[in-house]
Amino acid sequence: MRFDEAAERLGLDDGIRKVLRSPAMEVTVNIPVVLDDGRVEVFTGYRVQHSIARGPAKGGIRFAPDVSLDEMRALASWMTWKCAVANIPFGGAKGGVICDPAILSDGELERITRRYTAEILDFIGPERDVPAPDVSTNEQTMAWIMDTYSMHKRHTVTAVVTGKPLTLGGSRGRREATGRGCLFVALQALKKFGMKPEETRVIVQGLGNVGGTAARLMQGAGFKIIGIIEYDGAVLNQNGLDVTALARHRTETGSILGFSEGEDADRDEAFLMPCDVLVPAARENVITSANAGRIQAKILCEGANGPTTSAADAILAENRVFVIPDILANTGGVTVSYFEWVQDRQGYFWNEKLVNTRLEEIMIESFEDVISYAAKHHVHNRTAAYMLALDRVASAIKLRGLYA
Repeated sequence: MRFDEAAERLGLDDGIRKVLRSPAMEVTVNIPVVLDDGRVEVFTGYRVQHSIARGPAKGGIRFAPDVSLDEMRALASWMTWKCAVANIPFGGAKGGVICDPAILSDGELERITRRYTAEILDFIGPERDVPAPDVSTNEQTMAWIMDTYSMHKRHTVTAVVTGKPLTLGGSRGRREATGRGCLFVALQALKKFGMKPEETRVIVQGLGNVGGTAARLMQGAGFKIIGIIEYDGAVLNQNGLDVTALARHRTETGSILGFSEGEDADRDEAFLMPCDVLVPAARENVITSANAGRIQAKILCEGANGPTTSAADAILAENRVFVIPDILANTGGVTVSYFEWVQDRQGYFWNEKLVNTRLEEIMIESFEDVISYAAKHHVHNRTAAYMLALDRVASAIKLRGLYA
């Protein structure tokens, strides 16, 4: 629906729309693995490259029981639009293996990862497709992929993946990049409305890598974090929560509830409380037609992928909620992944201050591009972001032409 609206407003012809909708390549592989008890199990894996029009494909690899080809297709196209909004020279990709990491040992996960890498070896590489961590994968997973790829190529190829450990060519600032990007675009939104951080009340859904980092950094920038929402409830304090202390409490107790410096609350009710900035940074589809009309935030900064349904968009727009859409707000991660790829290819690594400075530059420029596009075309921010992304990818396709 969002694609169709953006394509219609841009006046893209049917042929280009077909190209933009269609993945450039899809691979399905079967992965035989010897388990710790000696049994042989065969896992199914996927890698989908949606677009390589603007550069190598880029996207995560996830290990989960519900991984599907349709999901990979959708997420790969999402990555294409994200990279285009940030104007970094990547297309979109996504991969995954159907498995349950919770019941697999580290040795079994390593064997799955290495065999999966070997099966897709001909389709990835620094100039073709650059994977990264995603759901239930991490720096160690990327190290196994990098090593497997390098062993086959007979030389070390650090740029084949991003999200690696620092000692293997990872980038400083990568782990905090998505949350830090949310901070940068939120600050730009405040400037637009003449608001000051110290007068801004924030509720964050999620205390994981994205939400926790965003909350901590926003608090450090002067924002008042009045609420944190997790899967088992919420904690509120109108005078501001100490995010670091709350995270420590969760580590010690296994829950954010029962925090001495806040009040426990229902997670759904907390989501709808008055605030200046709401940061959904956990799950998909948490803002729907059922609750969008009761959102009381002035600014919605989407740290998670797909937190808002299409049906909710019109309601938010009618209520004049200023939306910083996910394909803009959470591009900090892929942007610093791009920096990691650049550093690996150069063989020269930046300090964290330089990484963060360049991230801030790109996030601010991307924010301004989307806001300007929205004003020029008289559309809301999400539609503007999709229009900008489609326009950039379509322009690259047209300039390159169709090889025949």
